[in-house]
Amino acid sequence: MRTKLYVALDTPDIDRARALVAKVRHHVGGIKLGLEFFVANGRHGVRDMAEFGLPIFLDLKLHDIPNTVAKAIQALAGLEPAILTVHAAGGRAMLEDAKAAAPAGTKVVAVTTLTSLDSEDLASIGVDGSPHDQVMRLTDLAMAAGVDGIVCSGAEVGAVHKKWPRGFLVVPGLRLADGVAGDQKRVVTPRAALDAGASILVIGRPITAAVDPDLAARAIEATL
Repeated sequence: MRTKLYVALDTPDIDRARALVAKVRHHVGGIKLGLEFFVANGRHGVRDMAEFGLPIFLDLKLHDIPNTVAKAIQALAGLEPAILTVHAAGGRAMLEDAKAAAPAGTKVVAVTTLTSLDSEDLASIGVDGSPHDQVMRLTDLAMAAGVDGIVCSGAEVGAVHKKWPRGFLVVPGLRLADGVAGDQKRVVTPRAALDAGASILVIGRPITAAVDPDLAARAIEATL
């Protein structure tokens, strides 16, 4: 059984990305490629990374009018990532069109509230309530729109799992118990997120910035 641990390759350098995957490929269940990687390397880069044989999580966080998002997803034809992200804040019509445009084998998951945001940040953009409140509101929207799941922090995944037991729940921004939070504000450990109902765990710097990425990935895998 493949581990639920995905490594986040948040780098524009494809050679560095390939070198990292070569080191950790036996201890991760998939590869997350974000906007930074995609802008630098495009479709060719995604195909190149797919040669490792691991599922690809294409984390583009698409957010635009429904027609534009649908056409952007159609333009990814041939890549067929295992997972693709859009922003839940784009609204129900956008979410519905995104799911309709995606390949049959691709899970479309809606980003709820970024793990770098707290209540003060939300208030500054006109969103009332806590991050938890916003995540739950957008989870209801994602469920109604028919996408496969959502992205949320480990702080909310337990409540989301109770609301949506069959949802595909992606938890990023994870840190080890003795790790540095960095620019993340709502963090938990990988084990805690998994126990709370996470479908996959996305971890970047604790693995990619480690002196020995393979050892770091194995250590995290051991806790799961």
